[in-house]
Amino acid sequence: MNKLFSILLSFVILLQSLGIHYDDLVQLDELIEHAQFHNEQYGDDVIVFLSKHYGELKADHQKQHQEEKEDHEKLPFNHHCHITSVTAFVPNTFNSELKQWEDLDYKTPIFHYQAPSSSLHSEGILQPPRLS
Repeated sequence: MNKLFSILLSFVILLQSLGIHYDDLVQLDELIEHAQFHNEQYGDDVIVFLSKHYGELKADHQKQHQEEKEDHEKLPFNHHCHITSVTAFVPNTFNSELKQWEDLDYKTPIFHYQAPSSSLHSEGILQPPRLS
């Protein structure tokens, strides 16, 4: 039961992230009926139909066919998303002391390496095994 719930919830989140609403899924039959109408009336294939209703030819199609306005409003994926934006005002906290570039002397070494000098290395305890 948990797996089924997780799968359904994931599917709902996927649809919402793509901008697909429940109403769009219910209106898919209207899309199919209108596509069949365009195929019979104008001889449009699926690509031309989608272009006339969702693509480049949408504006021209709406101007030429005002009588189909009610049918076009019933088609899915025609809702207008309202995008909200968050604006944050951050005061300018630029420090004027940082305007001048300070040239650091990189010739002096910052790090120092010292070879291991423990008694265990000198006595040979941490040496690899030798063949006898």
